[in-house]
Amino acid sequence: MSKAADGQIGTTAGPGSAAAPTLAAAEQGPPRAGTLRCLDVTKRFDTVVALDRLDFAAEAGEVHAVLGENGAGKSTFVKILGGTLQADEGSLELFGSPVSFRNPRAAATRGVSVAHQELSLASELTVAQNIWIRHAKLSALGMLPRRSINRRTLDLVKRFDAPSIEPDEKVKNLTVAQRQMVEILKAIASEPRVVVFDESTSALPASETEWALGLARRLAAEGSLVLFISHRIREIRQVADRVTIFRNGAAVRSAPTEELTDDAMVEAMLGRKPQTLYSPALVAPRDDVHALAVRNLHGGRLRGIDFDLREREILGVGGLQGQGQSDLLFGLFGMLGSSGEVTVYGKRRRIRSPHDALAAGIALVPEDRRLQGLLMTKTIRENVSLPNLARVSRGGFLSPLRELALADDAMRRLNVLATNTEQNVSTLSGGNQQKVVVAKLLELNTLILLLNDFTRGIDVGTKADLFQLLRELTAAGHSIVFYSSDAQELVQMCDRILVLRGGEVSALLSGSQRSEENVMRAAFGLDFGDATE
Repeated sequence: MSKAADGQIGTTAGPGSAAAPTLAAAEQGPPRAGTLRCLDVTKRFDTVVALDRLDFAAEAGEVHAVLGENGAGKSTFVKILGGTLQADEGSLELFGSPVSFRNPRAAATRGVSVAHQELSLASELTVAQNIWIRHAKLSALGMLPRRSINRRTLDLVKRFDAPSIEPDEKVKNLTVAQRQMVEILKAIASEPRVVVFDESTSALPASETEWALGLARRLAAEGSLVLFISHRIREIRQVADRVTIFRNGAAVRSAPTEELTDDAMVEAMLGRKPQTLYSPALVAPRDDVHALAVRNLHGGRLRGIDFDLREREILGVGGLQGQGQSDLLFGLFGMLGSSGEVTVYGKRRRIRSPHDALAAGIALVPEDRRLQGLLMTKTIRENVSLPNLARVSRGGFLSPLRELALADDAMRRLNVLATNTEQNVSTLSGGNQQKVVVAKLLELNTLILLLNDFTRGIDVGTKADLFQLLRELTAAGHSIVFYSSDAQELVQMCDRILVLRGGEVSALLSGSQRSEENVMRAAFGLDFGDATE
């Protein structure tokens, strides 16, 4: 893996400096010459400046990470590079020639391909059709040659050692993680010279994440420029030769990865000293009060799950992808035909639908907030009101005053950063969108929250806010079942960790047994000793 020549934006350390450079103020040098070069690139949306005279450069043969908070300009930069948006000002050069892409096809023609976080797949088409729709020749009837593209898909999977996936399977039947892998395969199928991994690992479990990181390194070693966008600093350390950090639409720092400490990266993103990412617990779980008791739960992949959730506890759920974690949450929320005994605060509850679950005080925060948790074309007020219509109606008609009061209360309780309740949720950052999802559920007086990969796609600074929110919720008496694909989050945030394997409980880790190593050992069915309280 090649290392980029030294050159920094907004830093004070010179080449070969052993110490991490300090954060400079606004002064920036010109971008390095290379495969990709942006100079003074600016993009505005009405009065909002998404990119503010961005200077950026990267070279073929390197994995170049782009890091920054949500709203820092990363997505706008990727959309301009991929041809979805056009810059208002500034210039873009690729392989020494000026370019301006009017659409994604124009970018693809010049060798630029993006594996999007917000997937660009057609759900009714098969895996193979999605991968090759832009590349394969159509038949006389305008159809894609099924046998040919299926064979090419299998060849692509074999060539890049990708986890197995059926070419004929419709995308709508795949898990979120499988869809993300199809998105990556689609991006590299045309053998592009510039590949953008846009939060491509955020939905992947550990083993598939390792595959994606290895793929990024392999592509760079073969001579491509790989731009790698992730909120997980640990992944960036594993894969990236160089890091450029965005803040407020500009590149404020660029340096070889080994020259930046974790704190230096976070400080550059935030523009201030970082706070502790994982908030300490404010209260201890109540051992004498069980908010939830589950016995012999079957359904989907589940094969007889038993566990208790104590009041004010954050109970983690971990394990390898597809071992029943989501099925557990779906079963408890009545979205999955399941059998077993569920007791809420000592009262046996029959949960066959989300309505039953909400009536029992159980709410689900889904994995995909955009598709499953929010109406993206509606305002904060409308999203909060929808599940609470009985509270905001009078005589069968909506009461604008009640709607406004409810939405104001929800925003205040969770500190949703927005202009007002009439702001469209699509304009909020990912973290504030997640807060709106939680806020509308809390207004239903739910005491038990089921969180399905709660921080997926959330930047480091906002993660800290969300983790603090979870601490405050438990202090207020809520109890939480917290599934995360990030073992570090489970270890740092959870009082105990339930590890699933093959739809069964492989281990319940507590006390000193809570470690990333033990989570993985339990996920593979390996022995690690007895858990301690």
